[in-house]
Amino acid sequence: MAANTSSESPLPVGEVSRLIGGWVDRLGAIWVEGQITQLSRRPGAGVVFLTLRDPSYDISISVTCYRQVFEAVADVVGEGARVVVHAKPEWYAPRGQLSLRAAEIKPVGVGELLARLEQLKKSLAAEGLFARERKKPLPFLPQLIGLVCGRASAAERDVLENARHRWPAVRFEVRNVPVQGVHAVPQVVQAVKELDAMAEVDVIVVARGGGSVEDLLPFSDEQLVRAVASCRTPVVSAIGHEPDSPLLDLVADLRASTPTDAAKKVVPDVGEELERVDGLRNRARRCVEAVLAREERGLAHALARPSMEDPHRMIDERADHVASLVDRSRRTLGHLLDRADSELTHTHARVVALSPAATLRRGYAVLQKADGHVVRAPEEIAAGEALRARVAEGEFTVRVDESDA
Repeated sequence: MAANTSSESPLPVGEVSRLIGGWVDRLGAIWVEGQITQLSRRPGAGVVFLTLRDPSYDISISVTCYRQVFEAVADVVGEGARVVVHAKPEWYAPRGQLSLRAAEIKPVGVGELLARLEQLKKSLAAEGLFARERKKPLPFLPQLIGLVCGRASAAERDVLENARHRWPAVRFEVRNVPVQGVHAVPQVVQAVKELDAMAEVDVIVVARGGGSVEDLLPFSDEQLVRAVASCRTPVVSAIGHEPDSPLLDLVADLRASTPTDAAKKVVPDVGEELERVDGLRNRARRCVEAVLAREERGLAHALARPSMEDPHRMIDERADHVASLVDRSRRTLGHLLDRADSELTHTHARVVALSPAATLRRGYAVLQKADGHVVRAPEEIAAGEALRARVAEGEFTVRVDESDA
C-alpha cells in the first residue's frame, strides 16, 4: 500500500528503506532464469557472489549463495551459462540494494533450451514474422554492405575477402560486436538498427562462425528477431554451419549457410558477370544475324518472283490489252458515227425535201397577216388588208384587192 506522505510530513530514508524491505520480504522465494555474467568465488569465503543477467532486456541483479549451494553445480556452471535459481529476494537496507539469496541453482540443459526456442519459434511464426511474403529481395549489385560480426573474426575475414575477390569495388560498413555472451544481443541489435538507418547501406549481413547451441543463443533472441523483422534494408543471416539454424535464419530475408556463402550470395562474381555479358552479346549477335539471314532469304524469294524480275511485263501486257480495247472502241465508235452520219444525211435530205423553203423555191409563196398568222382560206382576209408574202428569196407586202375579196 502507498504511504501517506507530503512535503510537510516526509518519510525518513531509513523508514523508506524499511518499507521497501517489508514489501520485498512479502514476495517470498521465487524461481529466476538468467545468464551468469560475473562469478566471484573467493578462496576460503563461505559465500559466492553472482550477477544474473537477462540478455534480452539488458537487466542484471546480484545473487548470493552459500558455497555448498554453488559447489553442487560448479562443474557445469560458469560465466555465460544459463541457469535457473531458486532464491528469495533480499533488501539490504544500509545500501538500499536488492539482491537474491539463492538456495538452489540448476543449469538450463540443451534440451530445455531447444524446447524453449521451439516454443518461441511457433509464437513468432504465428505472428507472421517468418512469412515468405515479408522477405525483401536483395539488390543485384549492392554499393555498400553493412556487416555485423565479431572483431577480427574468421567470419569477418571470410565475408570481406570473398566479397572483394568476387567484386573488387564493393564497399563495407563494418560493425564489430560481441557475437556470444551476455552483451551480444543488445550490441547486435544496436548495430543492425544503426546500419538500417543509413540510407546508403543496400544490404546487411549478420555473420558468425559455427558454435554450440549455447553459443548461438543470442541469434535466436526475440529482441533481435523483432529488430531484424522491422528493418527496411534486406538482411542476410550467415550464422554457423548447415546443422545450426537460429531463429535469425527464419526472419532474415536470405539465409546463408556460412559467411563465405553469404559473400557469394550478396555480391555477384565479376568474372561470371563478364562471361554472362559476353554470352548475352553473342546470343544477341546470333539473333540479329538469324533475323538478317531470314530477311535476306525472304527478300531473295520476293525478288525471284516474275513480277519482281520483270516488273514492266505486267504493265506491257496491260498496255497491249488497253491498246486493243482502245482500237476496238475507236472502230466501234467509228461505225456508230458513220451510221449516225448516214442516218443524219438521209434525214436531212427528207427534211429539206419536205421543208417550206423547198416548196417556196418551186414558186410557191406564203401569205401572212400582220399578226403573223398564215392565210389558209380566202375568207380569212378582208378587202384592202395588207399581207406579207414570203417567197424563196425573201418577202414583200401585198394588199388585197377589193374585187378579190
